[in-house]
Amino acid sequence: MTEEIPLDFWQGIEQFNSQEFYACHDTLEALWMEAGEPEKRFYQGILQIAVALYHLGNQNWRGAVILLGEGINRLSYYQPIYAGIAVEELLGESAKLLSALQQAGSEKVAEFVPLLTGTEFADLQLPRIIIYNPLDRSSRSPVQQKVHQNISLSGEQ
Repeated sequence: MTEEIPLDFWQGIEQFNSQEFYACHDTLEALWMEAGEPEKRFYQGILQIAVALYHLGNQNWRGAVILLGEGINRLSYYQPIYAGIAVEELLGESAKLLSALQQAGSEKVAEFVPLLTGTEFADLQLPRIIIYNPLDRSSRSPVQQKVHQNISLSGEQ
């Protein structure tokens, strides 16, 4: 990360995780338009996944599928963790949802809407953004544990 993370970014993450996807779009778009690389691409990837989930809520299969794919592609460069965000986990959840949507087709998009209320569907959950805290071992996911272990083995703390 070449720039300090702006507070608006964290507001956008909170909006994403609160399923305020349109507000997240507005917040991150303002940052994206002003940012330089590599942050610009990072903000845009999260923004695209947020808009995809907004489209899903409106049963817009095409918009959801296209923007999930674009967001996944943009964020793949930032794995496993970037700017305090567990990118690999966000991409895994997003890719699983994208695959299920593609297999179901546009005629079954309404079946995915319960994900927006916290209901699991077909072993899917709505993608969430996990903030990585290297000091909090209890909240580490398997990906985060692996990254921390690799850092520890290299001699860094």
